[in-house]
Amino acid sequence: MKKIFLALFALTIFHSYLHAQLMVDKDKFTHADTLRGTLTPLRTCYDINYYHLDVKFDIDKQFISGSNLFKFTATQDFTKLQFDLFANLKVEKVIYRGKELPFKREFNAVFVTFPQKIARGSKDEFTVYYSGNPVIAKNAPWDGGVVFARDSAQGKPWVATACEGVGASIWWPNKDHLSDEVDSMMISITVPTGLKDVSNGRLRKVTDLNNGYTRFDWFVAINNYDVTANIGDYTEFTDTYNGEKGKLDLDYWVITSDLDKAKTQFGANVKPMLTSFEHWFGPYPFYEDSYKLVETPHLGMEHQSAVAYGNHFMNGYLGHDLSNTGWGLKWDYIIVHESGHEWFGNNITAKDLADMWIHESFTCYSEALFVESQYGKQAGQEYVKGLRRGIENESPIVGVYGVNKEGSGDMYSKGAVLLNMVRTIINDDDKWRNILRGLNKTFYHQTVTYDDIINYIHKESGMNLSPVFDQYLHYKGLPTLQLTWQNGKPYCKWIADAKGFNMPVKVKVKGGEYKFITPTTTLKEVDLPGADKGNLEADTFDYYIKLLGIQRGG
Repeated sequence: MKKIFLALFALTIFHSYLHAQLMVDKDKFTHADTLRGTLTPLRTCYDINYYHLDVKFDIDKQFISGSNLFKFTATQDFTKLQFDLFANLKVEKVIYRGKELPFKREFNAVFVTFPQKIARGSKDEFTVYYSGNPVIAKNAPWDGGVVFARDSAQGKPWVATACEGVGASIWWPNKDHLSDEVDSMMISITVPTGLKDVSNGRLRKVTDLNNGYTRFDWFVAINNYDVTANIGDYTEFTDTYNGEKGKLDLDYWVITSDLDKAKTQFGANVKPMLTSFEHWFGPYPFYEDSYKLVETPHLGMEHQSAVAYGNHFMNGYLGHDLSNTGWGLKWDYIIVHESGHEWFGNNITAKDLADMWIHESFTCYSEALFVESQYGKQAGQEYVKGLRRGIENESPIVGVYGVNKEGSGDMYSKGAVLLNMVRTIINDDDKWRNILRGLNKTFYHQTVTYDDIINYIHKESGMNLSPVFDQYLHYKGLPTLQLTWQNGKPYCKWIADAKGFNMPVKVKVKGGEYKFITPTTTLKEVDLPGADKGNLEADTFDYYIKLLGIQRGG
């Protein structure tokens, strides 16, 4: 009974993690959703070049106040633009060339009107001053906002932000759309003296303000939702990794009482992870910013160069193996998974939240590649097959465009299984590795669309895999491989939703070797010498499919 309980518990937390940071499902969308998710002319009229976010945290009052400087280039003539800030936070004023600008608020969008036309190609700037009690995340990272907690050792304040999905405008004003990543940014976080802030990138300066507060200035180039503040009784320790681009600084920040545990757990996991991912994906994408792990009061998040870690220095996912194969207990899930996002999510970022699968499918798959790097290909394949237990097949993986709506939580496990099938179909591991590395090189520090990713894989593989991706990403159901017999001969076809579905699949005569066949949605004869009605098997170890009239193999 205990084993059954643990299995059910692991599966429950697995499903919870699959929906981490995903918003509540809904079929109807409002004007507020459109304002949040659509690239209107009031957003496309300017391209963000630089932010200086300068925020003070009054922890006792759970209150924040400060400003954000927007430096931008006009992409067209305009007199009005939109930025974003949640309505519970007050816009104190918007300053442009020393004067206040008029603005109007509508839901979480803010519309600013300039006194004269901003000409296309010109560079300009304005500053937003704001304050208020931010949304408190009740159970981060599953819901977005600010976490106000205390460490267990000394009861000192421990604060962190996490806002993927819901968006960075939940705690600071910005152009809150994934398509426009700022070129560079200064993050200035002011905290009560005696505490430290750890944010993204490199620490430029620490200033004692002589008023009971200390400011920490960090510099980075980043996407909006990755910007983070982590405030607590932190102790830093460092290391280096000799990687593909040379020396990479490893920077670890943990609650002081956890220092010894952190040295052991981080030391055992980080360098093997970096070795594996640099092999599969190419150089760590942010050598200039260092690699940082930051202990947080929530489970974890892929904050660029400041990866949030809250797995309690245990292997697995809070001590559990999400694949139920045993392989997932040999390494720290949060270190591996969240660091995988440095390549997929932070280096390559989707332009629209509907394509969040680009972040999560590849990163969930990276877990299996890490297992393969450490324990061999068979182990990696067993791990990724084990992830099927978390797939629900209740709704499509691709979300709704233009309303800041991601698809289903199947983007994790089902997406990983899909990518593993694509590897099987390509049937050339060197080519597959080059595709993964090529994605990170071709789209280095860029935002991408669904078509960007699919077309790249199509081009580099030499195979039109668009119908395969279409079926598994746009439809909830699995394709069915149907086998029938006519005049004593086997005939096969796919039953699928995607137009032109023709996925190559491996079949064999029982006891023989697998061979590829390429069924279509039209019934066709299959050339398999020695086949009879009782001895044909389809590969269901590498393929996540349904079968009709044919046996399972694996």
